[in-house]
Amino acid sequence: MKPLLSLILTRRLSSPLVAGTPLHSNNNYTSVVAPLRRLHRPAFAPSTPRLKFQIPQTNKKKPEKMSTDATTLKGQPLDRAALDAMLRRRLFYTPSFEIYGGVSGLYDYGPPGCALQANVIDLWRKHFILEEDMLEVDCTVLTPHDVLKTSGHVDKFADWMCKDPKNGEILRADHFVEDILEQRLKGDKEARGLKVEEKEETDKKKAAKKKKNKGGVEAVRLDDAVVKEYEEILAQIDNYNGEQLGKLIKKHDLRNPATGLQPTPPVSFNLMFQTSIGPSSNLPGYLRPETAQGQFLNFAKLLEFNTGQMPFASASIGKSYRNEISPRAGLLRVREFLMAEIEHFVDPEGHKKHARFHEVADVELAFLDRHTQLSGSTVVKKQTIGQAVKEGLVDNETLGYFLARILLFLKKIGIDEKKIRFRQHMDNEMAHYACDCWDAELHTSAGWVECVGCADRSAYDLSVHAKKTGAPLVVRQRLEEPITIEEWDIAIDKKNFGPFYKKDGKTIENALLATTQEQRGELVKQLEENGKVVIDVPGVNDGKVEVSKDLLAIKWVKRVENVREYTPNVIEPSFGIGRILYSLMEHNYWTRASEGGDEARGVLSFPPAVAPTKVLIVPLSSNKDFTPEVRKLSQKLRSAGVSSRIDDSSASIGKRYSRNDELGTPFGVTVDFQTLKDGTVTLRERDSTRQVRAEEDKIIAAIKALVEGTKTWQDVEGELPIFEGQQEVEVVVR
Repeated sequence: MKPLLSLILTRRLSSPLVAGTPLHSNNNYTSVVAPLRRLHRPAFAPSTPRLKFQIPQTNKKKPEKMSTDATTLKGQPLDRAALDAMLRRRLFYTPSFEIYGGVSGLYDYGPPGCALQANVIDLWRKHFILEEDMLEVDCTVLTPHDVLKTSGHVDKFADWMCKDPKNGEILRADHFVEDILEQRLKGDKEARGLKVEEKEETDKKKAAKKKKNKGGVEAVRLDDAVVKEYEEILAQIDNYNGEQLGKLIKKHDLRNPATGLQPTPPVSFNLMFQTSIGPSSNLPGYLRPETAQGQFLNFAKLLEFNTGQMPFASASIGKSYRNEISPRAGLLRVREFLMAEIEHFVDPEGHKKHARFHEVADVELAFLDRHTQLSGSTVVKKQTIGQAVKEGLVDNETLGYFLARILLFLKKIGIDEKKIRFRQHMDNEMAHYACDCWDAELHTSAGWVECVGCADRSAYDLSVHAKKTGAPLVVRQRLEEPITIEEWDIAIDKKNFGPFYKKDGKTIENALLATTQEQRGELVKQLEENGKVVIDVPGVNDGKVEVSKDLLAIKWVKRVENVREYTPNVIEPSFGIGRILYSLMEHNYWTRASEGGDEARGVLSFPPAVAPTKVLIVPLSSNKDFTPEVRKLSQKLRSAGVSSRIDDSSASIGKRYSRNDELGTPFGVTVDFQTLKDGTVTLRERDSTRQVRAEEDKIIAAIKALVEGTKTWQDVEGELPIFEGQQEVEVVVR
């Protein structure tokens, strides 16, 4: 019996929802969940003794903290659970080692996730490396201990953690304080009769939750002064060190809801993964926590490659690793992640000006400065980057230039500008290498999340590595006119110095040569009075070394120089690609009603440039006559550099479009019986579901222009005939 092909014409429904404006900022902290912070590790703490307990391996997942005001692209309340289920079902990402129970903080990307990431990275390269003429490097992940000891990461790359004395649960101290205070503020709102937006829960679930949260939070009204104090603490939670966090826990009697007990005092936990390099295990090392160090160590070679010209920038894209205390919120806090980092080297005597700053001076940003945060507020101030630099809010033109360029990049890939703010680091939060730092934070269902850090690292890294190794990580600039310099000069008796100090000779020599002019003046007095000097040399003896006048001479010299030698300062934009990808998915997610109106279907409205697949090819029938046309169309799209996917399943055309809307595919081409007659095809646009019909080559040219951004859908509708007849066809094969 021949199969009966039944063509049922249906009409698509488009959602009438009007795009809303999400809350951008509020001085009432409870209205916006505090951000998952610090892609760069701020608030570095002094090193502590080895911990007597280790992080227990557990796959038990805690409920994730949600922001009640997160919205979709169209202004609908965001259902985080529905979005995550869709992303996993469509294999954007999935927990690593899931059939073995998984490991928290580790995820694998599936085909659409990989394609989305590759497209974002491609745009990043074009926006920064190509347009700014940067020098890209790819450095090793394995890093020797000495490198990260010198950079400060071994001693200071840490977060504060505490332990529940009953069940052994490890808690990140700042997150623990943050969570409990937010719950109390939420209970206060409920007690005051204010609306708290949450999903309906059954009485059974509520009872179970109340039982679990022993010592936790109920609807209890707080004094106004207490509410204000809590809000001020939360507004500057990143500014507290371990001792201060411990005092907050005791002062406010903060207890773990699971046990009703206070955790132990916070201790420092280094976040790097340690390893050994080589079979003998004699060379300790780490998996790098950032890509930056490889760029700094290659500075002299990059400067030479750039023919000695300043300023210049290097860039690197690669994996980094951080042993997070409590990974949570999916892709937003993980232990292995992709970073894209820029190190822009600039002459500090030029006031860190940027030749292209005038191009971005009128770009408006939303700033949350440190003074506002310390006052207990999170209200942003909108102004142009030109005005911010002029007023001293942003320290210099180069830092300001990159803040503006970061905003333009985020908008280009599809991040909602209304959900972007730039937050300045507070003093305790500042990384050990930074003198000023701003984070580009994106608003998601997890609150404000830091996705890009932009730090002025001054000359810290190049200076410490040069001091440790003696390598000349400096710029030598020929002067237009010679200058006369008078200064203290150190002369070392190298013939006897090395044999006397043996293996420590080079380290001691570097320490002497690294002294400042003021220090050398003091050393001269010591030589005259004692016949010897005592200098600080970390790692040698007890840190103090004596050098006699027989091995050392310090003289006041006068010389003429034709070359200026200086250590460049560094401005560093650092991008957490995984966090940006997740924020991008949330910002472009929305739902529209199904044909029957009883189901909300997810849509990811990615811009064509970053969409994992650009075109879905849909043959209307399984008739074998369609196969050559579909293959020819697919080949033409590939030749045009446009990725496509064929869906020739037996599902209805509506269902095929719907599941590719979930994948973010912006365009669909339908091959139907009319195609076999005259070679025309229909082109469907994902968001509006409107269609045009034209010859195959015209449709391909339109798709290419849409993907490259040279045309909009409105342009295409103005050039090609609108198709209003057979808008959507359900195919049923019997």
